[in-house]
Amino acid sequence: MGQPPTGTQYRDPPPFSAEVEGAALTLYPAGADRLNALLEMIGNARDTLKLVFYIFACDGTGVKVRDALTAAARRGVMVTLIVDSFGADADEKFFADFCGAGGEFRCFSARRTMRYLIRNHQKMVIADRDRAMIGGFNIADDYFAPPQQNGWNDLAIALRGDAVGPLHQWFAHLLDWTDDDGAEWRQVRDAVRKWDERVGACRWLVGGPSRHLSTWAHCVKRDLDKASRLDLIMAYFSPPGALLRRIRRIARRGSARLITAGKSDNGATIGASRALYSDLLKSGVEIHEFVACKMHTKLLVIDDAVYLGSANFDMRSLYINLEIMLRVEDAAFAARVREFVAQHLDGTTEITREGHRERNTLMNRLRWNFSWLLVSAIDYTVSRRLNLGL
Repeated sequence: MGQPPTGTQYRDPPPFSAEVEGAALTLYPAGADRLNALLEMIGNARDTLKLVFYIFACDGTGVKVRDALTAAARRGVMVTLIVDSFGADADEKFFADFCGAGGEFRCFSARRTMRYLIRNHQKMVIADRDRAMIGGFNIADDYFAPPQQNGWNDLAIALRGDAVGPLHQWFAHLLDWTDDDGAEWRQVRDAVRKWDERVGACRWLVGGPSRHLSTWAHCVKRDLDKASRLDLIMAYFSPPGALLRRIRRIARRGSARLITAGKSDNGATIGASRALYSDLLKSGVEIHEFVACKMHTKLLVIDDAVYLGSANFDMRSLYINLEIMLRVEDAAFAARVREFVAQHLDGTTEITREGHRERNTLMNRLRWNFSWLLVSAIDYTVSRRLNLGL
């Protein structure tokens, strides 16, 4: 596999922008830039702010964002925040001043019903009618720290224009489910299955509880069917066999490059990915593990289509979690994002067939396969507690 990089040579790229059929997109790879853009969006809101986060921590970053939301509410902006009750530490006490200023705070799945199994894994900010931000980042210090402090490698996407419109409708669904303790799996599942909103080259897709692939994953499946090139950066990579076969076919007829996590807060997710490497490498898939810091980015480029948002490429994000994904189809934008993917290679170690065979010992195979079982068939929250020495 060669000598793994120390991570000191990797630096987060600067923000970059593109315009696609009237939609202005700006990508923020660096934590400091991401946080500044988020606080600026909150600070410039005039009428409404609608926010959804999976994790909202009671740390320094959480305080900064909470105080910015409180200031917005005090100047008359209607602010509504939804956090996931499983993922977020912040509670009503933490948001007391925010609520006192007129802000609305909600917890998704606060009651332990069957709906509690669904995680609201989305990260979304909607400011007024025409500005939004999505991505993989949560509200906690680690998501904005630099690689040299082992912060999460992550991504935020700011969007301006008419393409923001459908997010208001989707947020209304989320708020209804959050406020309705009687909301059932079927109600959520039906909305997820029917949702597919297109604004020009931009297409909003969602994930959620489904007997089959979610709408965003079904769209990915169709794109993979006909693709000849794939570039992927994915924090948690453990897709089902049907999608793996498509990736192998892409490698055989063109090229497939994967950047997966070499560092994480959940070692079992790394093991689950490694359990899949052998067959992928045999088919010619190029695999790199990102080791400069913890990996949390979720990004796919399939031919001329770019997928950006909150969803991992694992069973929970494909079948259960509520996720928000933006598909942008534009050749120039896809080429620019591929350049961005290549910039991560300085922080990776390449996984070769020879190197993988060396570490593919019986003990490692047992650990990797058990990790895959935990992550794919049981739950990554269980696997996080075990880690299996990975």
